[in-house]
Amino acid sequence: MKLYLIRHGKDDERYRGGWSDLGLIEEGEKQASQLAYFLKENQQEYPISKIISSDLKRAVQTAKAIQKQLNVPMILSENWREINNGDLAGMLNSVASEKYPGLFFNTLRMDECYPNGESPINFFNRIKDTFYELLKKQTNDKVAIVTHSGVINVIYHIVKNIEWSNKNKSFPVKNVSLNVLEYENRKAAFIEENKIVIPL
Repeated sequence: MKLYLIRHGKDDERYRGGWSDLGLIEEGEKQASQLAYFLKENQQEYPISKIISSDLKRAVQTAKAIQKQLNVPMILSENWREINNGDLAGMLNSVASEKYPGLFFNTLRMDECYPNGESPINFFNRIKDTFYELLKKQTNDKVAIVTHSGVINVIYHIVKNIEWSNKNKSFPVKNVSLNVLEYENRKAAFIEENKIVIPL
């Protein structure tokens, strides 16, 4: 099995992300289209047979651009969402700073939930379980996973056998980057990391 972990195109950084359902900005739509065209033109190197995407709008828009070019099946799944930041989802940064001063992902305790959201450890366990469930299938599929930077970071920690914490320094995962993971003989390894294939 080969997985192509793709972060969605650029969204509006004036707002808190997480479970925000705000879409891509114009630049992000262009990035998604350029990536989709690249994948179509380079199908021998990236022979994607299906797409699994987070069902949040910014990921869906990116996934649909790819699907349009590759004409492969696509599944939407809430399991591949970013951390559930509850009441802060889609909130302007300035408003969030007033209503929830000092509240950020890396300031939470591992077992502390966002208001009406999930905790870092719950997020980690959700992504771990989703990732392992996919690997259990052990197919010859070449699957593009269109998701979020936090999700991809959890998978980097799992694959590289690094203990994960919301206090850890994140692996670099730029918008529309390709992070290619090979899974053979019950062993997973990244063969391409944070690869940028279009001008940013």
